[in-house]
Amino acid sequence: MNKKTLNLTWAALIAALYVVLTFAANMAGLASGAIQVRLSEMLTILPLFTWAAVPGLTIGCVLANMLTGCALWDIVFGSLATLIGALGTYYIGRRRPVLGPVFPIVSNSLIVPLVLQYVYGLEGSYWYFMATVGAGEIISCGLLGWLMYKGIKRTGVFAGADQK
Repeated sequence: MNKKTLNLTWAALIAALYVVLTFAANMAGLASGAIQVRLSEMLTILPLFTWAAVPGLTIGCVLANMLTGCALWDIVFGSLATLIGALGTYYIGRRRPVLGPVFPIVSNSLIVPLVLQYVYGLEGSYWYFMATVGAGEIISCGLLGWLMYKGIKRTGVFAGADQK
């Protein structure tokens, strides 16, 4: 299989998985509001293994936000937060994998509170939303993402993935 086809396949698979996991978290009442534990955010560790995860995560976030009925500005800025996190994980986290989860945690903790306040009009301070969104991201990206990282390293699932 040529590199472009392989990367496109990985990106599509990651995007689809992001959507499915967002729906699962949404059905459990975990994916929206002040405290969010999006299971799909654990996938933000995948740029440590392949470049294809960067567009896959971004497109997956756009689709998930659209399909779950998010407001336009949430689709735009939530997906931007995911893109920024994925890029940070790819470019910096790859040198020091332990830092991989930091980028999506920080980008979402800084951007999503503004969306909650100004797009959805939720009552509360920016710092409160930063703490609640950050806590959810630590669970999703930090804990679940790191467990996923360890499992992938052990099994070698991405051993054939192209790096760019």
